Amino acid sequence: QAQLVETGGGLVQAGGSLRLSCATSGTMFSMGWYRQPPGKQRELVAIITSGSSTTYADSVKGRFTISRDNAKNTVYLQMNSLKAEDTAVYYCNAVDIWSRTYWGQGTRVTVSS
Repeated sequence: QAQLVETGGGLVQAGGSLRLSCATSGTMFSMGWYRQPPGKQRELVAIITSGSSTTYADSVKGRFTISRDNAKNTVYLQMNSLKAEDTAVYYCNAVDIWSRTYWGQGTRVTVSS
C-alpha cells in the first residue's frame, strides 16, 4: 500500500515557523494534516484537494498554509506565528482515487513559550 513519511517536526520558540513535508508513494485525490495535542483527540488542521481547494481549522487559519506538489506526490504545511497551543503530534493524511485512506507515522512539534 501507499506509504506516507512526514518530516520537519521539532522544537521551536513561540512566534517562530516550521515547514512540514509529507511524501507519498502514489497519486492522491486529497492530502491533509491532522494533529493530536497531548491528552486530546486528533483534530483536522488543513486539507487540500487535487484541484488545490483548501480547508483550514479556525484555530490555524491565517497562520498556516497547506500546499502540494502533484509531480512529487508531496504535501506541505507552512506554519507561521506558532503558539504553545500548536504543540502536538502532526499526522499526514491522504485519500487516493479509490477512496482508500492512508496515515503517516506522525511528527512531533513542540512550541516553547
